[in-house]
Amino acid sequence: MGLMKVFSGSEVLAIGLQERLEEAGVETVKKDNIQSARLGGFGGTDLAVEIFIQETDFAKANPVIEKFRMSL
Repeated sequence: MGLMKVFSGSEVLAIGLQERLEEAGVETVKKDNIQSARLGGFGGTDLAVEIFIQETDFAKANPVIEKFRMSL
């Protein structure tokens, strides 16, 4: 099994979802393309921050993700 992307967007929204997932017991990995671009010396992207979870955690994470999306 591997990682699956469950979110791409702004850093503020990514942090909000990441906190909710971790409260539900789902470990997350955050990839911050803004910082990567800045350190690399080039511009950022529109979908700058991505949240990944383990594929095996999807069943536990899906209700949290759907609730988060509906609250936007």
